[in-house]
Amino acid sequence: MFVLALRSIRQRPGRFLATLLSAFLGAVIIMTFNSMHDTSAQTGVDTVSAETLGTSAGVVGGYGTLLVFFAVASTLTVNVRQRTAELELLRCSGATPAQIRRMVVGEAVAVALVGAALAVGPAMLGGRALLDMFRDSGQVAGSVDYSFGPVALSSGVSITLLASAGAAFLAVRRLTGGGRERTGAKRFLARAALVTGASAAGATFLFSATDEMLMAAPAYGAILLSVGFALLSPRLLTGVLDRLPLNGASGWLAVRNLRERATHMAGILVSLILFTAVSTATVTMQSVESDAVKASGLVKSVDAKNLETLNLTVVGIIAVFVCVMLINSLYAATTYRSREFGQQRLAGATPGQVLGVVGAEGVILTVTGVFFGTVAALAGVVPFTVVRTDAVLPDQFLGVWLAMVALAAAVTLGTSLGTARRVLRTPAVGAVTLAA
Repeated sequence: MFVLALRSIRQRPGRFLATLLSAFLGAVIIMTFNSMHDTSAQTGVDTVSAETLGTSAGVVGGYGTLLVFFAVASTLTVNVRQRTAELELLRCSGATPAQIRRMVVGEAVAVALVGAALAVGPAMLGGRALLDMFRDSGQVAGSVDYSFGPVALSSGVSITLLASAGAAFLAVRRLTGGGRERTGAKRFLARAALVTGASAAGATFLFSATDEMLMAAPAYGAILLSVGFALLSPRLLTGVLDRLPLNGASGWLAVRNLRERATHMAGILVSLILFTAVSTATVTMQSVESDAVKASGLVKSVDAKNLETLNLTVVGIIAVFVCVMLINSLYAATTYRSREFGQQRLAGATPGQVLGVVGAEGVILTVTGVFFGTVAALAGVVPFTVVRTDAVLPDQFLGVWLAMVALAAAVTLGTSLGTARRVLRTPAVGAVTLAA
């Protein structure tokens, strides 16, 4: 089946570009930051520099691992769902579910291996740039030289391959009848994340305003709450749709389409919720902390500089990955609807009306994701601000929130409408015939 997987990739390489991009970016991030372990392991590196390099590699490398899995899983899930007819044909031709799983996993591993190989050069350049940033800010001694060694290479390749193989297995498992969706377990994990996140955010009040670990509790609280909401995203979307007072053909069709594909749209909501919560909470709290230190007239310690660098870096990584996940998922999902769009046009809908439906769907998804992401972000920002400054909602929140919402809306609406406009260039009869 591995030979069949390679043949499938050669015949239609375009369907694997989204997976390749996710694997490539993930490997770049993992190798870039894990090369700090190789750098700190060199002889002659002082303790402070080694600690800074090791902390950045550990924290951001951990986030990168999770993001690689989510990004690859999102693209592979869409890919497998769009190949339902093809995989069913293989089953009718005599292939067993285990053989189909091996083929899909083989495809994912082959694509991930190519992505990891392509990532080596950019990761080396990124690692050098990261080390220069640490040296320029005084967090690492100027005498420390960059090293890209076995830790960076082995971690980047192994994590990317394992994440791709695991995501592919989970994506194809349900389709081939190997397992049912465990809604009970998923609901339990979601509730556990929500309770733990609320507890972590509440624990912020146990710290003093000058405690070095003050930001950790609300940050983890916001992250866990966003994870809990993300796990419940199909139910949250259904609940929102049931309460929308939309009128008109475009609104009615948008609600109907989203209700039928609530499970499929979960990946998009996951990205929106996580991005809004983590980026808004982290950037706002870091801005509050920096302004408070500046107002006190104190100089930031090395640990404080490390924390600021890590916070902003993590937000940047999440922003990049969310954009990739949203673009990949929305592009694939919208392209797959070419037959649906063709049928609507043959029934009398104009291209503008079809775009209106797609736009309404994008607005609903964006508002839903931003709302629950904002709730999770505020659960971390408010306790932190109360303890650190005695205010309730910081002045920095609105500006940060608007910037993050604008980015999320631009990516969601821009990708969905742009892709739909491209799909609509195909004549209606041709779209229905080719997709049949």
